[in-house]
Amino acid sequence: MSLLHDIQAALLQEGTNLGPILLKLRLLAARLGSQPLAEWVRHESEGYPQDAEVPPYRIIPASYTANFSGPLGSAIKNAPIPQYLVQQLAGDRWVNYEVRESIATVDDLLAMPKDSGLIIFNANNLIFRFQGKVYETFACNSVIGSLSRAAFASIRHTVSSRVLELTIELEKSFQDIALVTIDPTATLPSTINAATVSQITQQIIFGNMTAITSNGDNAAINVSVTPRDTKSLEQFLISSGMTKEDAEELTNLAASESPENATEPMGPKVKHWLVDNLKKAVSGTWKMGLVVATDIIKEALLKYYDLK
Repeated sequence: MSLLHDIQAALLQEGTNLGPILLKLRLLAARLGSQPLAEWVRHESEGYPQDAEVPPYRIIPASYTANFSGPLGSAIKNAPIPQYLVQQLAGDRWVNYEVRESIATVDDLLAMPKDSGLIIFNANNLIFRFQGKVYETFACNSVIGSLSRAAFASIRHTVSSRVLELTIELEKSFQDIALVTIDPTATLPSTINAATVSQITQQIIFGNMTAITSNGDNAAINVSVTPRDTKSLEQFLISSGMTKEDAEELTNLAASESPENATEPMGPKVKHWLVDNLKKAVSGTWKMGLVVATDIIKEALLKYYDLK
């Protein structure tokens, strides 16, 4: 069975853990040469490090209760703390909790006994934030945070749905993708293009896409660049077929200057660089045609400068 069909079959089996499925998808990403897909699968499999952006579907609301002690032995137990107050005292990240744990951990949490609809976590780091701010004459002794079990189930369902949608779209786009198997000696079909795989991944997994049409090759090009985010600009250029070295150089030039006007996103340094480097699209060093390369760079810069 092909890797793609094996993944689809596993997804449709009720009660199957996502961990092994993501390992197969990680192997498929390596076979297809898609760095964005490989990186997403790695983060879902191993967890998101602190320097990695967490997808919106992994940000869930958190609620808190706290215990307080006061004068003459008085106490307030399990007092609910309003989300507005938590946000004011501790910041938004405590209200909108980023679930960075691996999908295997999410599976394990959902498999725990369902004593309640909540998953509890220690939030004693908030004690100092609450001291004298919730009840002026009471000392905060402990803080407990809780997350909805349903929110964790939603994370799992979202990952499953996106993996299935991705495999379906890959199957539609590449008829020969069924020939990609676990066999390391098998040759990748020539009809499968890594840049297109990455574009499909960006659209389905990450969203935030802008569609444009290249008149030259009559192909749809999806642009995913966050305004003023050099990392997303560089990653998009790489996923579109530009070499990492050239993508980094172009990104640094774009960050060092401003566009000429609202319709012309290329400053003098970028224009000069393109004159010297567009020949790489013709020679095949960049995995995109000349006209497509020009459109991709222009549209990416429009997004980067927040002009579109």
